[in-house]
Amino acid sequence: MAVVIRMKRTGRRNRPCYRISVSERRVPRDGRTLECIGLYDPIQDREELRLELDVERARHWLAVGAIPSDTVKSIFKRRGVYEGELAPGAKRKARDRKGRRKVTAKRTRKLQEKSSRAELKLGRQKARAEEKKAAKAAAGSSDE
Repeated sequence: MAVVIRMKRTGRRNRPCYRISVSERRVPRDGRTLECIGLYDPIQDREELRLELDVERARHWLAVGAIPSDTVKSIFKRRGVYEGELAPGAKRKARDRKGRRKVTAKRTRKLQEKSSRAELKLGRQKARAEEKKAAKAAAGSSDE
């Protein structure tokens, strides 16, 4: 049974409000839930009333293996649910604001290894080309 943390839409037309709920993956968005762990009202004027979240229950569900949706993940990050860690099971590659891959130490090493291999290959190709020229020159001088 795969468990997800996602938002259930409530409220009226043109006035959305969402419940942050834990449910099985197969259940429809507004269907049966295992637990409601918070409320999110994006139109609320007062910042303190915009988001209510039970951080301890959110951490519990993440520890058990629940997978949050992208929107819920960003809400959790703002509220400090992760405390600087990635979500359990998340294997996303680090990206900067423009969506490009960040250059980490491991990535830097890989890029350096790749460039050194390319340099070696280029050196071997140049050596072969010089050998062919020398062989051609030697064959041309022996004909005379």
